Amino acid sequence: MVATPEKGVAAAAPAIHTVDLTKRFGSTEALAGLSMTVPRGEIFGFLGPNGAGKTTSVKLLLGLLRPTSGEAWLLGEPIGDLATRRRIGYLPELFRYQGWLDAREVLALHCELAPLPRSTWKEEITAALETVGLSERADDRVSTYSKGMQQRLGLAAALVGKPELVFLDEPTSALDPVGRHDVREIIRGLSARGTAVFLNSHLLSEVEQVCDRVAVVDHGRVIASGTMDELLSGTAVKVRVSGLDDSALTKLAAFGPLDDEGEHLTFTKLDIERVPELVSTIVALGGRVYEVAPRHQTLEDRFLQLLHEEEK
Repeated sequence: MVATPEKGVAAAAPAIHTVDLTKRFGSTEALAGLSMTVPRGEIFGFLGPNGAGKTTSVKLLLGLLRPTSGEAWLLGEPIGDLATRRRIGYLPELFRYQGWLDAREVLALHCELAPLPRSTWKEEITAALETVGLSERADDRVSTYSKGMQQRLGLAAALVGKPELVFLDEPTSALDPVGRHDVREIIRGLSARGTAVFLNSHLLSEVEQVCDRVAVVDHGRVIASGTMDELLSGTAVKVRVSGLDDSALTKLAAFGPLDDEGEHLTFTKLDIERVPELVSTIVALGGRVYEVAPRHQTLEDRFLQLLHEEEK
């Protein structure tokens, strides 16, 4: 069961809502006017290169930093509200647990910090360990855990108390393919019970499989957002070609954004109906075509394209 939201406006409010959220450190603008809304029960991917403002955004939302300007609400309450924090789970990217504790003791500590009624601790700990697949190792010391098992334990700690909103920072970074599949199922289960999930991950294939919507942030601002269908609506066409000079490549730009990788040219937003026209144009410009491979964009394709366009 999901923890019951407070009655009134807060209960109907989205999980996350920000308006022009900004953070400066001296003359450095780490976050520039972040505005977004994450509904209850949605799996939301937050993507960007290192230094883009992702970690700053999460710290602001969790109340660990104060914004320079702008406003934000979690579960209908202003960020930093102590009572609201008890309804939020968080798995940081870098975390460490004392090696002499076993998994039950680690989760008991989180129950105490929450704080949850002591009468619920046993049930909460058992449920969290079962969810992440650590029941059989519950009484083993953390020092005996592999990195992947410690990642599962961190996820279990984020799920204690049946939170209404969960922040996950690189939750599958230390896991093998089976472990990543298990975490995807856990995330989908959270969404199904009405819990919103805010997911930071550099594993774009994982994000593509599990997220309802994503936002791409760079240099402290969102440069694109939407559902997967909205972001990946185009078709990329990869052509293996020889015999083209710089002036020919310039003319081929008429077919849309172009990634030049030597003998491989990728047209990232080309209507499939224009492929014959593209081949004819390449030949007319003196080029020789060896292969044409249309394919739908992946999230990684689109991500790199967005960053390339932003640089320009």
